[in-house]
Formats: sequence, structure tokens, C-alpha cells
Amino acid sequence: MGASMQHLFRQGPVIRTLLRTAVSSAGKGGKNGERAGPHEPGPELRQTIPPRNPRLVREYIRHVGGEPAWYTGTLPPHFFPQWGFPLLARTLQGLPYNLSRVLNGGSRIEVRQPVPAGKPLLLRARLEEVDGNGSRVILRQTLVTGTAEQPEALVSTVHAIIPLRRSEGPRKPKPAVPLAAREIGRWELGKRSGLDFALLTGDFNPVHWIPAYARMSGFPGTILHGFATLARTIESLNRSVWLGRPGRLRTFESRFVKPLRFPGTPKVFLTPENEVFVGSAPGGHACLAGRFTTR
Repeated sequence: MGASMQHLFRQGPVIRTLLRTAVSSAGKGGKNGERAGPHEPGPELRQTIPPRNPRLVREYIRHVGGEPAWYTGTLPPHFFPQWGFPLLARTLQGLPYNLSRVLNGGSRIEVRQPVPAGKPLLLRARLEEVDGNGSRVILRQTLVTGTAEQPEALVSTVHAIIPLRRSEGPRKPKPAVPLAAREIGRWELGKRSGLDFALLTGDFNPVHWIPAYARMSGFPGTILHGFATLARTIESLNRSVWLGRPGRLRTFESRFVKPLRFPGTPKVFLTPENEVFVGSAPGGHACLAGRFTTR
């Protein structure tokens, strides 16, 4: 059963941000061929937002493979894009790049304390770094989420990539799933997987749910949201490794190295060194490469 369309009305801030980004980025092609110079951190933006809707949180947890009972009284740390995307987008205002072409390069989350459910959230966001090499620009942003009692419960770092032109020279090899990695889970991704995640988070980028648009954007078909891949990977660890105790997670760092097409049945693999990969089989290309630490 897919996500309820009623959640669409709870995603107003994210949808408005996407629309503003599309309008403000129109005609901006980026500084092709130029390297981004040194960049001082931008101003810190602050916002207080209402508690997340309990039904939305429950359906989100189930959608990404978790159990709501694991998160009694708390919010999943990988749910941060739903509440943080509008403020993170504001940190990019005024940049001379076409933000409608932004790709998700990866993220890092540090769980200092559980984020309480049912309380207003205090957010702080900043653009930390702009790194360009002529063919692409990488933007590093941070988001701190907390409450009045726990102001720095969760620290999230996001790496956004803006392609400017085709890179010349040999490409770096993509990470592969190690041959010694063991499978700890697999997901059944149906045709609605992208739309359902969009309804639950507000990220309605059409490459994730409209096949024709995805093909026009250079992909062979719809691709899963990077943050959906992240969330499902963490929930696979919760289920198979931490046995329903999400509080074990301390940090999770990931790179999204290859688009994950769906429908399909991707698998999650784990190494003894706490490295985690999403792919089809050991030795094959990885879609996500990550590493975690626990308490």
C-alpha cells in the first residue's frame, strides 16, 4: 500500500522551496571552466518549526523498512531532510549556479542525543564550503537539529554536487561491493517507491517518480532518492544488526556513487570493518558506500 496523498498537504515548506529554487535558478548556467575560489562559511540561519505529524512519521518509518515501535518518543535521524531541506536551501541563495541541477553526493549524520518527537525543533543551518574544479562544484552544508532542552541533538552534513560541464580525462573508478561483504538485507522497490518517498518527505524532484522526465535528464529510468537509500540502509542495520535498537547508531557517513534504478531488488552488504554498501552482488558496482560507528 502506497503513502497517503494526504501527506502532500503537510509538505508545503519543502514544495515551496523546490519551486523557488527552480524559478531563481532559471537562466543560471554556472561559471563553466572556472574554479571556485576560497569561500568563507556563510551566515548561520536559524528556524523553529512545529513538531512533526505523528502519522507522517509512522508511515515514513514503515516505508523505509523500520518499525515505529523502535522509535517510541523519538524521530529517526535519517528523517532530517524532511524538516531541514527548506532551511538548507536558504543557505544557497545568491550562488551563481543552476541549483535545479543539484545532485546528492552524500551525507554524514552524528547522533549526539535522540531527537525527541512531539516537540518544536530548533534548526541551525550554514553553507560551510564551496569547492569547484571547473567541471563541477561541491557544496558542503551543515544542519543542527535539537530542542530547547537538547539544542544539538543531531548534526547533519550534506554534500551537494552541481555539474558544470563534462569532465576531461579518465574517470575515477566507482567503488565496488567487497567480495568478502555479507548480505544483511534487501529491498523490494516497486514503481511507486519514488512517489511514496516524495509524499513522505516533500522532495518531488521528478527524476524520482516520472520516468519520462528521468530519461530526459539523462537517466535510463527513475532513480531512488539518495536520502531514501540512506534511510533504508540504516533501517536494514537496525533490523539485522542492531535488532531494533536504533539508539546504537552514533555516526553514519555515506557517498551516493551510482544512481539506484527501480523497480528492483537491491541488497545491503556489511563488512567486519563497519563498512556498508548497497548494490546487486559482491564484486559489482555499489550505489551507496558508507561507514558507521556505534555506541
